[in-house]
Amino acid sequence: MKKLSILILALAFCLTEGFGQGLDYLNTSTFKEGETLTYKLKYGFLTAAEAKLRVLTSDVRFDNRPTYHLLVEGNTSGTFDIFYKVRNRYDSYIDRENFSPYLYTENVRENKYRRSDKARFYQDEKKIVAKKGSFKSPVSQTFDLVSAYYFMRNIDLTHVKVGDKITINYFLDDEVTPLTVEYFGKETIKTELGRIKCLKFSPSIRPGRVFKKDSRIYLWISDDVNRIPVKAQAEVIVGAINMEISSAKGLVKPLQTD
Repeated sequence: MKKLSILILALAFCLTEGFGQGLDYLNTSTFKEGETLTYKLKYGFLTAAEAKLRVLTSDVRFDNRPTYHLLVEGNTSGTFDIFYKVRNRYDSYIDRENFSPYLYTENVRENKYRRSDKARFYQDEKKIVAKKGSFKSPVSQTFDLVSAYYFMRNIDLTHVKVGDKITINYFLDDEVTPLTVEYFGKETIKTELGRIKCLKFSPSIRPGRVFKKDSRIYLWISDDVNRIPVKAQAEVIVGAINMEISSAKGLVKPLQTD
């Protein structure tokens, strides 16, 4: 599947960028160093790819502030790996207190296609410096797709109501783009790890090479102290994509399942 990495990012990260600016942080972080989350991305009945999200130990500092090192890897698998091999890596260094990114890098390998990029975030100046130049942001907290996911996990959703919509800004493809996410309520989802109580969201999407004009994406996040993505569904131009959790290790608290 060409551009499979777009789907991996859209389902694993874009989906989780919602309820950010204007809400309070939780008192304690929902993740810690050593956390590893693994997902299967299915196209129909076939497992097309796997994605792994990790929180690594980091000695890197920006502005003399400690950071978390976030690592995301996405690979095709099975038959898809034979016809169109994908080996993609995305790294983000974020502030340990407010979870804003300082540095984002990506290394994309899709069959014969290669791309590498990086972005340095200067939040106080509302500026991002990437390979193709400097870019201004309308807000003082802009994310890459990886840091947005971890930021969202640490937002207090206590007072969020069904139908609420929140917008934040992220930097991708040399452009700062707003993303709006709507909260749909609570559901219990059946997974390989058991039945998990979840919060359901739906983000706005941009139609194009992957998504149809009227496509919808839904994401279910565990309704516990960990706040990990559990399942995602997306309608694409041809068929549908599902992302399902297959492994969760190093969590702050054991995952609550029935």
